[in-house]
Amino acid sequence: MTILAKFAPLREAYEKLREFGHDPFSVQFDRIVSPTEGILGGRRTILLGTNNYLGLTFDQSCIDKAVEAVVEQGTGTTGSRIANGSYAGHRDLEAALARFYGRQHCMVFTTGYQANLGILSTLVGKDDILVIDADSHASIYDACKMGQAQVVRFRHNDPDDLYKRLNRLSTHPGNKLVVVEGIYSMLGDTAPLKEIAQVKRETGAFLLVDEAHSMGVLGAHGRGLAEAAGVEQDVDFIVGTFSKSLGAVGGFCVSDLPDFDILRVACRPYMFTASLPPSVIASTMQALHRMQEEPALRLRLTANARRLYDGLKGLGFRVGPEANPIVSIALPSREIAIAFWNMLLDNGLYLNLALPPATPDNLPLLRSSVSAAHTPQQIETAIGLFAQIGRSLGLLPATKVHAAAE
Repeated sequence: MTILAKFAPLREAYEKLREFGHDPFSVQFDRIVSPTEGILGGRRTILLGTNNYLGLTFDQSCIDKAVEAVVEQGTGTTGSRIANGSYAGHRDLEAALARFYGRQHCMVFTTGYQANLGILSTLVGKDDILVIDADSHASIYDACKMGQAQVVRFRHNDPDDLYKRLNRLSTHPGNKLVVVEGIYSMLGDTAPLKEIAQVKRETGAFLLVDEAHSMGVLGAHGRGLAEAAGVEQDVDFIVGTFSKSLGAVGGFCVSDLPDFDILRVACRPYMFTASLPPSVIASTMQALHRMQEEPALRLRLTANARRLYDGLKGLGFRVGPEANPIVSIALPSREIAIAFWNMLLDNGLYLNLALPPATPDNLPLLRSSVSAAHTPQQIETAIGLFAQIGRSLGLLPATKVHAAAE
């Protein structure tokens, strides 16, 4: 028996997936030509599963800033900030993010995953309690494993259940940190943040909101769900990423808590990971400016999300509870989901295949993420493909016409 033998069940499941044709782990684009199109096997393919919410990956001003930084400062930092020092851009970006959120402090991480892993595993110690939504992202669950705190889960988006669990812990001497997400990454639903903030105030807990999928999407200024819900003052920590609306890679955490900067010497994932290269810092800074200067991007994103959501719902598909840029349909079986995803890909539409156990309620999902850069025609083409393939698989009535075309 080899050291890899324990992965035999996973290998078997993977091989079954490959029997259907394509598989998500081996999709390799010949090239990406725009925020919404790539070439796959020589064919132009609509990208509807990239989280490129504002379409800034090909923004010329962001590209120019990245190229300028590479020429002037090289391709990488080759080490962590505690080992190799901070570049001016690291501090400038942290200051810009703190100003954007109206906070005093900010730490920038090399990935959004690392931001959750580092912040959560460091903030709560062995005498504290980490209280998380049951549908939390993998990075939050992995932070729970890395940390030493007791972990308590509450039912997804259920403030009453959260209150009951915190109330039972009222005599526990340690701190309690509640963790929720602005927009949940599988179904695109938002947390009931006003109610959760009220529970936080009543129980004396701390509150962290992961705005990875809601930064640049929600709120009058794009600050996320906390801004949209009017509860920013109740949120002690906001974690986010650069790999969604800002079109790059990286993560951050902002806060007003005193002594926040001590985390720079307490957080091991921050201390021992190479810092972001100058080009990524530069493009992210420019993308942050673009996001603030052009609110029309957010309006186009919202309109595109509503068009896709209404179109798929009108066809009769089971969609999530809200029209946000993440639009998923639930399918009755794993086999149908895999076949559907393969047929979409063969017809020039790329999106995400999400299978249990990584999905809410253990339902297979086809997950789309809309961009401000999508044209109305691209959205309509996607809806048409969903209709065509849904009928061919017997999931839709043969004559059903989607709402956008009625």
